[in-house]
Amino acid sequence: MGFRRAAKGVGEFLIETVGEAVSEVILSLLACVLLACLALVAYLSWSSSPRLTIAGAGLISLFLAHGAWRTFRTPRKRRRGLAAVTTAAFTLTAMTALFLLLYGTGCDCL
Repeated sequence: MGFRRAAKGVGEFLIETVGEAVSEVILSLLACVLLACLALVAYLSWSSSPRLTIAGAGLISLFLAHGAWRTFRTPRKRRRGLAAVTTAAFTLTAMTALFLLLYGTGCDCL
């Protein structure tokens, strides 16, 4: 009885270890692809029109700054309209930045 339980425990450990390794590889690959896409968009945008790129970056920064301000400075109440959109955009951008910080730094494509 003890041998079967030990074999089952070792098998579960190996499956969990392999699953974690595969998920790490997938997340790292996803981070590298996302980083490459962001660099490609920035390159194509800059090569098309540098002024429009700077203006777009400024507008996106204002949009995200409004979302951050609404997230951290106002009391928790139901947001509507522009406040809801900017808050959601800021949250999504912050989560993407955290994801790239954790997994993109291990990307060997740079």
